Amino acid sequence: MKLISWNINGIRAAVKKGFVDFLQTEKPDILCLQEIKISDSSRNEEVFDFAGYREFWHSAVKPGYAGTMTLVKDGIKVLGEEKFIGDSEGRVQVLEFAKFYLCNIYFVNAQRGLTRLKFKLEWEDRLLKFLKKLDKKKPLVICGDFNVAREEIDIARPKENQKNAGFTAEERGWMSKFLAAGFVDVFRQQHPDKVQYTWWLYYANARARNIGWRIDYFCVSWYLFKLVKRSFILDQIQGSDHCPVGIEFE
Repeated sequence: MKLISWNINGIRAAVKKGFVDFLQTEKPDILCLQEIKISDSSRNEEVFDFAGYREFWHSAVKPGYAGTMTLVKDGIKVLGEEKFIGDSEGRVQVLEFAKFYLCNIYFVNAQRGLTRLKFKLEWEDRLLKFLKKLDKKKPLVICGDFNVAREEIDIARPKENQKNAGFTAEERGWMSKFLAAGFVDVFRQQHPDKVQYTWWLYYANARARNIGWRIDYFCVSWYLFKLVKRSFILDQIQGSDHCPVGIEFE
């Protein structure tokens, strides 16, 4: 089973940039998308052709903002959906499968000037309680844009960004707390010394110069980690300021 996660920075823009070709080439069993930027009302006016997949949408109340979406290959049974209470920004989507819960999450950005840092940390604490309750029922696969680079190896310029959103001590501390709760950062566990990024600024030619951040993750309950065959970052895929990340199970 192959799972891929990608912050596409707008579903309509992604489709125009070849998203469907990517889907047909990679053929993931499950594809989790973040920042779809489309409301329920607008989506009903659009026609998306994701042949061979069932669509699960979770749009933000605010039009053109945030939101998540999961595509599940036909034939894979989805047992149900779980809701994270108060999620008006469409950030948390949980699908139940036979042997695990899949959590597709678009984490809050602390924003320039850290104007949303307090809200982010409070939101993440509520989220962790929710995830720990789920984990008692079935192991979790958690993926998405976490909006934090956890270690210095995960960011091209750590010293210059210590007080910037996504690399503050508070955000990195929460990520450590999250992992200590029984989850594993699959890519870093399998590739402890590999430098590879998942997000780059649009300006200053950052992507071509590979001045990036690794802020997109697959994390799993420790119980599932032994079943992960490989983890990967598809940093050659264009179409967004993020690139896709993925894992394959045995």
